Amino acid sequence: MLLRSVFYFILVFTLTANAQITCSPIDSTLFYSKLKEVKSNSVIEIGKSFLDIPYVEKTLEIGDTETLVINLRGFDCTTYVENVLAFGMMLQNDQVTFEGFAKNLKTIRYRNGVLNGYPSRLHYFTEWIRNNENKGLVEDITNSLGGIDMNKAINFMGTHRSLYPFLKNDNNFAHILKVEKELEKQSLCILPQNQIEGSENLIESGDIIALATSIKGLDVTHTGFAIRQNGRVHLLHASSSGSVRITEEPLIDYLKKIKNNIGIIVARPTLLSP
Repeated sequence: MLLRSVFYFILVFTLTANAQITCSPIDSTLFYSKLKEVKSNSVIEIGKSFLDIPYVEKTLEIGDTETLVINLRGFDCTTYVENVLAFGMMLQNDQVTFEGFAKNLKTIRYRNGVLNGYPSRLHYFTEWIRNNENKGLVEDITNSLGGIDMNKAINFMGTHRSLYPFLKNDNNFAHILKVEKELEKQSLCILPQNQIEGSENLIESGDIIALATSIKGLDVTHTGFAIRQNGRVHLLHASSSGSVRITEEPLIDYLKKIKNNIGIIVARPTLLSP
């Protein structure tokens, strides 16, 4: 996968005593343009407003230290979900400033909403779900859909250190190992791929769909939003094949084409409308 070059400059807002925002001046302009375009806190309306925005991987791996990266010009699958939710929270709370949007994004992206270096980012999506559930922002509904518990060591970052530039720092690496040690204590609740069809009627537009994997050390490989079309659940997502789009085929058929997929985890946003 090619990593596209993106140029940034630093804007500093008083989010916390030490927090910095890394973005392009274009992002602020795009934000206020989007604010005029989207009037509802509907996950789907906001999500669809980003259709055709390019997929860009590793947009958060900027500079030498962790900052709050805001990029509305290109998303990976997780930053797409985060930006949609942050925008929806802003509208829900009648906020109209770029700073307010940034605060929401920080709350979603970091463990307990605190930006305290690279390890504070919620790198593993199952922890992302659990931590945002603790914040009252989402509810993991996988169990109620018929999900089953499984135990799996989540340690891909620790066992593939060379893939992550920030893990060259020994302190970051040591903290990530501690995070993974804690994740070992948690079981994963997954709706198996062959059981999704029986629960499809319970999945709503706007639900967050995380794709569980059999890849050693990983919990989730992709994420996006459920969207109902013609009575079937499809996936609204930042696709690595190009841009933000809706799958042509229903989610069930889409998953069958993905090697190593074992099912899904489903989290429902609690503060936003579908």
